[in-house]
Amino acid sequence: MTPLKPYLIRSIYEWILDNNFTPYLQVDATHSDAVLPMQFIQDGQIVLNLRPAAVEALCFGNDVIEFNTRFSGKSTYINVPVAAVLAIYTKENGRGMVFDAEESGSDTPPPQPPEPPKKAKPTLRVLK
Repeated sequence: MTPLKPYLIRSIYEWILDNNFTPYLQVDATHSDAVLPMQFIQDGQIVLNLRPAAVEALCFGNDVIEFNTRFSGKSTYINVPVAAVLAIYTKENGRGMVFDAEESGSDTPPPQPPEPPKKAKPTLRVLK
């Protein structure tokens, strides 16, 4: 089963744009696979503006979100593993979705309860 998180991120992004708000992505910058501008990281996190005018070649994959943007006038490539996304929300009113920080990248189904023991087959007898 594919993870739900990337689908939620994409749909909330579209919802934010449909309502003419600015989408912000809060990212755990300590993730080992993240490619981020280190000078803008605060407390191990960074907030990225995903407004279409602020990004170029934005691609929402199931494993990574990648795009080009500018920081202090310098073009910068950004690569955010979906597992590192902490939240997606609007700049204007903060509405959106927050994800668990310890959530893993893959969705595993909850453990199934043990099956009850099988009962013996019923037997039929002829009564006279």
